[in-house]
Amino acid sequence: MPTIYEIAKLAGVSPATVSRALNGTGYVRAELRERIRAIADSMDYHPNSLARGLLNKRTYTLGLVVPDITNPFFPAVARGVEDVAHTNGYGVILCNTDGNLQKEAKYLKMLRTKRVDGVVFTTSRVQASHVQDLLNAGVPVVLADRRLDVRCDSVSADNVDGAYQAVGHLLSLGHTRVAMITGPANLTTAQERLEGYKQALCEHGIAFSPRLVLEGDFRQESGYRLARDIVRMDPRPTAVFAANDLMAMGVLMSLEEQGIRVPEDMALVGYDDVVLSRVTRPRLTTVAQPKYEMGAIACELLISRISHPEKEPEKVVLKPRLVVRESSVVREVEQMSRLAMAKKTGRTGATGGNNRNGQDT
Repeated sequence: MPTIYEIAKLAGVSPATVSRALNGTGYVRAELRERIRAIADSMDYHPNSLARGLLNKRTYTLGLVVPDITNPFFPAVARGVEDVAHTNGYGVILCNTDGNLQKEAKYLKMLRTKRVDGVVFTTSRVQASHVQDLLNAGVPVVLADRRLDVRCDSVSADNVDGAYQAVGHLLSLGHTRVAMITGPANLTTAQERLEGYKQALCEHGIAFSPRLVLEGDFRQESGYRLARDIVRMDPRPTAVFAANDLMAMGVLMSLEEQGIRVPEDMALVGYDDVVLSRVTRPRLTTVAQPKYEMGAIACELLISRISHPEKEPEKVVLKPRLVVRESSVVREVEQMSRLAMAKKTGRTGATGGNNRNGQDT
C-alpha cells in the first residue's frame, strides 16, 4: 500500500504538505493540492482513517437529519451536503425522522455514539433541547432551512420575501381573493411564509381574512384534502398559494377531479421549485429555493465550525425567486378568446391577467 512518503517523493514536497493537501487541514496552493491528489489517485492511495481520527480526534463523519426523504426538497439539500462533505474527506450518515420527535431523539443518541464530528439539521419538528444537548456535548450543529432559539450556525432562504413574491404575483393578475395553505403553525418556515402572504395583501390594500388560511402539513395529502374546503368557500377564492410544492400538487389533483380548471377557474402557486413542479400539467408556478446551495453552504459552515470551534456563529440568508409557469397565468391566445367571447355576450370584468411576464426562468 502506498504511503504519503512515496507521494511526497513523487510530488517533490514534504510529507506534511501531502498530509495537508489530502486532509484539507492547512493551506496548500490550489494547483499543488490538485497535483498531489492526482498523484495519490494514480497510486490508488487510501488514507488510514482510523489512524487519522486517533491523531486529530475526528471520525470524519457527519450526521444529516431530515424529516421526510420522500419530499423532493430534501434530496436536493442532501446532495449539496454530501458533495461538500465528500470533497473534504467526510462521510455522511443520513437520518430520516418522519417528523417524529422520539425517532429524532434516538437518531441523535446514535450519532453521538458514533462520535460524528457534526450534524446538519433540516428536520421540520426539530426540538431546541435536542440541538442544545448536542452543542452542550461539544458536537457542532448547523440548521438548514430552520430557525431555533439556539446559538449555532444556520443557513436559510428568505421565506417572507418568497411568499410575498408568490402572492404579489397573484394579486398583480387581478386576484383579490387568494386562499393560502400553510405548513404546520409551529414551524418557523410556515410562520414566515404566512407573514409574506399577509404583507403582500397589505401592500395591495386587501384586508387579511383568517377564513382564507388553512393549515396543512407540507404533505401532498393535506393539499388534496384542503382544496375541497377551498372550493366550498362562498365566495370561492380565485387563486391558491400553497406553502410548498407537494401541497400544491395535491391541490392540482383535487381541483382536476372537481372539474375546476387551472388557471382558468383558479390560479395556483406553490413553493420550493422541486423537479416535479416542471412536469405537472399545467406546469406549476412556484418560488424557487436554492436547495442544493443551502445544503452545500450548511456543510461548509459545519466543516468550518469543526476546525474553528471558537468563532462566532454565522447566519446565511439566501434569496428565493419566483418562477412563473402555466398554473397561474392564462395563455395570451386563450385570454384574447375569452375577451372576444365576453364582448359578444355583453359580459366584461376581471379576466385573470395575461402572460407577458409568464416566462419560466
